[in-house]
Amino acid sequence: MNKSIAITCLLAVASLLLVGRAVATTGDDKPVPPVLNFTVKTIDGQDVNLSQYKGKVVMIVNVASRCGYTPQYKDLEKLYKKYSDKGLVILGFPANDFNHQEPGSDAEIKGFCESKFGVTFPMFSKVVVKGNGQAPLYQFLTGDKTDPEFPGDIEWNFEKFLISKDGKIVNRFKSPVKPMSDEVVKAVEAELAK
Repeated sequence: MNKSIAITCLLAVASLLLVGRAVATTGDDKPVPPVLNFTVKTIDGQDVNLSQYKGKVVMIVNVASRCGYTPQYKDLEKLYKKYSDKGLVILGFPANDFNHQEPGSDAEIKGFCESKFGVTFPMFSKVVVKGNGQAPLYQFLTGDKTDPEFPGDIEWNFEKFLISKDGKIVNRFKSPVKPMSDEVVKAVEAELAK
């Protein structure tokens, strides 16, 4: 094989992996949607593949403990408890990208969320959601090519991405939009009904 062709092929495969386009399957042999084709660390430091949420309605939220929107944890937990048995999962990703409003360690963040807001939805290790060192999942969520309908940088803490059962990004709610607002609840219910 020509050396330049081999290099081109390797670069193509690498680029597919970087944007989460690698085809993976779960036990039912259906492809994992690209948005769920990432391995991340839980807040306890365990590797978890987001493919385990395939077939569920997923809300991905960048969170922070010292933000004016931090009380949204309460509504996120309400939303999760109300709809988790119907197929909704909320995934919280702490980030310290906006005015250093999430300075704590993962253990401190976990303790705060559990004691102050009774958070039971899955929480993950602190990540970078914007700029240098941006987590691959957030590169995917904000990229023009991977999310052409809702692209663009995360603007602040508590932005919410809603993912359909078939793995499409179907909505993006900015920070001020409360998790139990009519707008969010209707969107969640519509996706759960499909």
